Amino acid sequence: MSMGGGGEESITEINVTPLVDVCLVLVIIFMVTAPMAMQAGIVVASSKVDAAEGQVSQNESVAVRITAEKIYLNKHVVTLESLPALMTAKLKVNKKKVVTITSDEDVKHGVVVSVLDIAKQSGAVGLSIMRSPVMGKLDKKKKRRRRR
Repeated sequence: MSMGGGGEESITEINVTPLVDVCLVLVIIFMVTAPMAMQAGIVVASSKVDAAEGQVSQNESVAVRITAEKIYLNKHVVTLESLPALMTAKLKVNKKKVVTITSDEDVKHGVVVSVLDIAKQSGAVGLSIMRSPVMGKLDKKKKRRRRR
């Protein structure tokens, strides 16, 4: 016999109100911090037309060719350290401020990313990444196959 009366029952249901409160607080925290966690990236747009030739004179164009041994800026050999100053000077003359970068297959990823970063910091508005087949390598592969 209990003193409070015989009609009291024990609570057997789970109270979900604190769980919902905690989940809503977490959602708000993620909504506030998500824009801060986003990093700036490079927007890549694929070209759907053929490249036009002869629109920019040789003095205005900014073309970077990266090989395993050297870096070329408009067919002149440069070092990675001297590239920012030279590229800034070339971009001041360029009206469109577009840098075209071409790289060999055996070039390390870090070098290409460094050149892209230098181009952006030098004032390039547009970056064009070109892929050109090296005919000498293709010819050598064909000759090797024929010899065997």
